[in-house]
Amino acid sequence: MHSRSPGSGSVAENAGAPTARQEAGRRGDQAGGTLADSTVSETGATACAADRSRAGAAPVRHVTGLLRQDGAMRRPPLSWLALLLPLAAACRAGPGAAPPSGSAGPAVTAAALSARPCGTTTVPPVWRHVVWIIEENRSYNQIVGSPAAPYLARLARECGLATDYAGVAHPSLPNYLALTSGSTHGVVDDAGPSAHPVAGPSIFSLLGSRWRTLAESMPLACDRQPSGNYAVKHNPAVYYTSIRAACARQDVPLGRTPDLAAAFTVIVPNLCNDMHDCSTATGDVWMSRELPLIFSSAAYRAGDTAAFITWDESDAGGSQVPLYVIAPSVRPGTRVHEALSHYSLLRTTEEMLGLHPLLGAARRAPSMAQAFGLER
Repeated sequence: MHSRSPGSGSVAENAGAPTARQEAGRRGDQAGGTLADSTVSETGATACAADRSRAGAAPVRHVTGLLRQDGAMRRPPLSWLALLLPLAAACRAGPGAAPPSGSAGPAVTAAALSARPCGTTTVPPVWRHVVWIIEENRSYNQIVGSPAAPYLARLARECGLATDYAGVAHPSLPNYLALTSGSTHGVVDDAGPSAHPVAGPSIFSLLGSRWRTLAESMPLACDRQPSGNYAVKHNPAVYYTSIRAACARQDVPLGRTPDLAAAFTVIVPNLCNDMHDCSTATGDVWMSRELPLIFSSAAYRAGDTAAFITWDESDAGGSQVPLYVIAPSVRPGTRVHEALSHYSLLRTTEEMLGLHPLLGAARRAPSMAQAFGLER
């Protein structure tokens, strides 16, 4: 039953001349510009810089020691977070690229950081936007309560958390297909779209022109090949053959500010920021930058946008992963203890957007809309 209570390494670079694809990826990853030395300290290391160094990439010298002390994470005050957020964009850079400038990206003020994303209004008559952010390879216990994830801990306090939510398969790709179509389609590996063309319906085909994927570090729209920090196996839309034409228009690289105009948006972080190749701390810092951009958007402020953050699978045994539920109508501190899965997220999203039919196993999965305060 549910209850509601208040309160593996980086891709090696080609030693020869870069191909057109590699050059496009390098330009996309370096689009952030440079980081002013006056805004940072070179006495410590961000999680991103440390991760890249361990992975064998060129070291990043523009670093800060604010988040780490004696190897442990400590929660910074909001005034520090306002300064640290631009550093998260460094993880978008490919190996050897300079971190982006805080002044080049969208401004996120301390006021925006302190604004409550949940518990501010009632359920809207119609949900106009649903946003998914899908992270990688962490169990529930590796995230919830971890000192390396202070921003996610704050979201859990301020919004909603499912405490018994599970992925449905291993490895990554079948989970992404299950999330978006209600079936793994018998896939048991992470091969590309040419090996696994999926002809059946998906949430994308049900939405027509009203969906968008924003894939970080993807060199080209609807790119069906992995490149640098872009993993095609984490971009499910490119696998569905019936939406190829739409994919070329609607599956695009993630920009500086997430475009939430579509009814359904999937945000795909790159291999570092999704925690696949980098640390939990890296992903947490990235989300502390990206989520306030969503919360300060006109779409979210209108009260009819909801966001879900989950992980594809657990790499620590079992299948339990976190699911954070964020919307203006979610009561702060909500905990839902009912057994849920990726199919429940698909069903709930379809219900919120008025989509029919319910796809595959989503028909039999429990909805979480009422438990999290997403339905009247």
